[in-house]
Amino acid sequence: MSNALISILIPFKNTEAYIGECVDSIINQSYSNWEAIFIDDNSNDGSYAIIESYTHEDSRIQLYKNDANGIINALKTAYKYSSGHYITRMDSDDLMTVIRLETMLNNLEKHGKKHLALGLVNYFRADGLSDGFARYERWLNGLTINGNNYTEIYKECVIPSPCWMLHRDDFEACNGFNSNTYPEDYDLAFRFYKADYKCIPCDKVLLHWRDYSTRTSRTHEHYAENSFLDLKVDYFLELNYDASRPLAVWGAGHKGKTLAKILLKRNIPFCWICDNPKKIGKHIYDQELFNFDFLAELQNPQSIVTVANTKAQEEISQYFETNHMKPMIDYFFFC
Repeated sequence: MSNALISILIPFKNTEAYIGECVDSIINQSYSNWEAIFIDDNSNDGSYAIIESYTHEDSRIQLYKNDANGIINALKTAYKYSSGHYITRMDSDDLMTVIRLETMLNNLEKHGKKHLALGLVNYFRADGLSDGFARYERWLNGLTINGNNYTEIYKECVIPSPCWMLHRDDFEACNGFNSNTYPEDYDLAFRFYKADYKCIPCDKVLLHWRDYSTRTSRTHEHYAENSFLDLKVDYFLELNYDASRPLAVWGAGHKGKTLAKILLKRNIPFCWICDNPKKIGKHIYDQELFNFDFLAELQNPQSIVTVANTKAQEEISQYFETNHMKPMIDYFFFC
């Protein structure tokens, strides 16, 4: 393993309760050639003072104020001050496991450029983790352990925002933090996918991911469901949509209806199918809903599935497999 410099970019805002633990987890890394660039995004608590005290003890820790407001600008500011050969991001309320930097660097130097180093994550919460986050952790780790993250990129963000690393040249080649699109972590994941950076399989937990009720991803409008769906549609139309094939939308629940409105607004033709007998044959937004077996009448269709029920998803997947349809080519789960 070389002695390459790793830049760790860490925006923060009002995380005084957790930021000290975050810094300690970085200082305790088994790999020592790093720089941690903390950017204060207009905090009004004691976060800045905590990091300032660390800068007097360890020259590898740098502290700056955000050039503007918001996490994207904070990340841009952090990158401006970075000089590392490799780039990684960290959230100020999370914890690195001691082998994180060493493991990611080893993987990147083994596989070379055009690769993305990831790690397994462990969610934790002081008052107990919800079933939803536990399922997300299992799902995300199941992808990461085999490096198959992109295969389900339209479901949720498949790259944990505080647990990736890549070569500086690759980061700049996919436009780094220069996009102003929210959610910024999901948008970056799609740009990694667009650039065809291969995800390196990893079977080690490298991040302890903290959940709490006031975390930004839970409270800010930029992380609302409609923002995710708009982003998914944008990249689907750019990267996977084949306009020469008929498009089918599965499901007429809340997400199916929202997707239908987005497609109609963008003048993308589609057939709408579901298995709800109360909706089949009716019109929503002037679009008739057909029984799911209508798909067999379409010539070489692509399908977007918005059905959230796990059992129903399994049945739909089985239908696609039986009909020799392939994921990320013929069908895409959007939930």
